[in-house]
Amino acid sequence: MTRIAVTIPSYKVRAQVLDVIARIPLQVQRIYVVDDKCPQQSGLFVQQHCTDPRVRVIFHEENQGVGGAVRMGYRAALEEGMDIVVKVDGDGQMDPALIPHFTRPIERGKADYTKGNRFYRPESLKGMPPIRLFGNAALSFINKLSTGYWSIMDPTNGYTAIHTAVLRELPLHKLEQRYFFETDMLYHLNTIRAVVHDVPMDAVYADEESSLKVSKVLPEFMLKHINRFFKRYVYLYLLRDFNLGSLYSLLGVALCVLGVLFGGWHWLRSLSTGAPATSGTVMLAALPLIIGIQFIIAFLHHDVEHVPTEPLSNDLAELDDDRFSPPKA
Repeated sequence: MTRIAVTIPSYKVRAQVLDVIARIPLQVQRIYVVDDKCPQQSGLFVQQHCTDPRVRVIFHEENQGVGGAVRMGYRAALEEGMDIVVKVDGDGQMDPALIPHFTRPIERGKADYTKGNRFYRPESLKGMPPIRLFGNAALSFINKLSTGYWSIMDPTNGYTAIHTAVLRELPLHKLEQRYFFETDMLYHLNTIRAVVHDVPMDAVYADEESSLKVSKVLPEFMLKHINRFFKRYVYLYLLRDFNLGSLYSLLGVALCVLGVLFGGWHWLRSLSTGAPATSGTVMLAALPLIIGIQFIIAFLHHDVEHVPTEPLSNDLAELDDDRFSPPKA
């Protein structure tokens, strides 16, 4: 029997968390409520008013953000020998009835990690504010570049499930603690070549105001996306392997740089002398750029075609069983 756990980051969700716990299906064996130094003392509130024997409340001495709270739930699930860990927010915006939809692909060996996708059906977008719809669509494309999961949408969706055999392969201490947690998780999953599936779900928005200020985090997010893209590229295309995609990318960048430098030098020379560049010079500058862009497109096509498709969890689970099982006489 698959042992399923749910972790609930708890911060300013005192009014909703008990209802979330009450709606978690019976197939879940353990529920971790992580009080992330909640000013409403939601963890204590759960201890005093929840009688569900599956619930274990974990307290943080200082606020660590949603990523830090989820990491704590992951560690607890690993310690107690769970097979799958589902992350559900405590604010009521994620329907616990969908938990079987998130765990089923993992149980069937079709995925290592599942996450919600509010963009799957047009009907699911009716409650989504237009500015958030546009922002999530743009962020999804940037996320594809930085994480390498080209078929994944809605990267900021925090409704997720993961096999603990795969979780053991991740450096939990390196995962982002706050709002970049979901994207950082995808980046690290790609480095171990884990299979990720989207699960369709509806968007639900309550009355609470998000503490995420776009103007403040946008520059930080962009820098982190750029950082993850180059780290993924160096690791997967230069250090771990050198393949056709590596060749495409290196030639593409080299030719583009050559074309820009050659064209720029002749453009500045024309400005200083007043003599227009010849058509041959223009072609010599444009040709490396055109070919270089084609090589970069070929690299992106190679990256899209090599998204992980073989789940790791089955083989890793067997290794874990062999590792922890007593030796035969």
